[in-house]
Amino acid sequence: MSGPTVFSCFRIALALSLIIGASTARALTCNEAIDLAEAHAPELRARQDSAMAARTSRIAAGELPDPRLVVGVDNLPVQGSEAWSATRDFMTMQHVGVVQDVVNGDKREAERRLAEARVARTDMELVLERLNVRRQVMLAWLGVYYAEQRRDLLDRLDADNGLQGMASSAQLKAGKDMAAESVQARLEAARLADQRDELQRNIAAARAELARWIGPAAYQPLTGELPVYAVHAEHLHHHLEQHPDIAVYGAKEASAQAEVALAEAGKKSDWGVELDYLHRGPAFGDMVSVQFTFGLPVFSHTRQDPQIAARKKEAEQVTEEKEAMLRQHEVELETLLAEEEALNRQIGRVDREWLPLRHERLQLAMAAYRSGREPLATVLDSRRDLLDTRMKRIDLEERRSATETTLRYLSEEALP
Repeated sequence: MSGPTVFSCFRIALALSLIIGASTARALTCNEAIDLAEAHAPELRARQDSAMAARTSRIAAGELPDPRLVVGVDNLPVQGSEAWSATRDFMTMQHVGVVQDVVNGDKREAERRLAEARVARTDMELVLERLNVRRQVMLAWLGVYYAEQRRDLLDRLDADNGLQGMASSAQLKAGKDMAAESVQARLEAARLADQRDELQRNIAAARAELARWIGPAAYQPLTGELPVYAVHAEHLHHHLEQHPDIAVYGAKEASAQAEVALAEAGKKSDWGVELDYLHRGPAFGDMVSVQFTFGLPVFSHTRQDPQIAARKKEAEQVTEEKEAMLRQHEVELETLLAEEEALNRQIGRVDREWLPLRHERLQLAMAAYRSGREPLATVLDSRRDLLDTRMKRIDLEERRSATETTLRYLSEEALP
């Protein structure tokens, strides 16, 4: 072999190795898809911004309001020879002062409690959003995986059908088959082509759903093992109240109670202090004045009391919503456990009975067809039944994976 030829072969081999290596490097596992979603999902970024906003707002909670500057003129004459003069009359004074309003301590403490509860609530909502993103991405990855499993199965059986069509054509040329059977084989190939187109559409839709969470990486080939979750029903039942969907109501209840305390604090008086410096004409000395103001919540039955009653009802609403959410999770848990158990039984039955029987029926039909005792239609029907059974098994596996993924989500617990 000449030098240039060897060099060309080396370059081709190097290029192929780089292509294969790049393809392998770009393969996408389920965990990688989850990591990408957690890093880029706008829903998570929105929740993170909300949590940061709550933390920032907590700094100002319970603080006194800003002081106010007071500037004015007192006792300015408007009649006579000294009208509109700020210096001729001894009673005329220009004053500047500072006013500080002081909110009562109970109200300030309630504001701090409310801010803390909002921080806890936004943190828990961030945990919930992260769990939801992980679950949705896992389901989307599984959707792509099983859609491609169906396509691969169809490709294998379609290849077999193509061989059968060629065999039928050969028999037709030899005078051993009827033209109608050759047409049947071609019709079966067309039916499988339509089915493949539908599967390709499903794959495109599944890829698009995955891309909704992780972007262009969704169009990389999938690799890695399927995510497996071992279901422990007793653990799920005993720890259901610790799931973030339920635990978040603890923060909501704390927030509602702080709202009640804030409304009740409105029945206590706020007060304020004002310090002024008063400047008079050159012939008179300057002065200072101090005054205090006090709120008078004397109409509480039409102001504070209705607000207190409303906040208490809202707190009761949160408690009832928590109970409703807990019951909803209990129903969902029981339904999912029953679904998972039924799917396990069905998959086992497909493996033990349906697939062996369908395969045996196909073998018998093919043997009868070769011996001329059965028409080609019998073989095609048997092959179609076998394909449908294998497709059904993939469907059952996908449903079981989706069920286990949801159970995995229900098994998550709120961090202390």
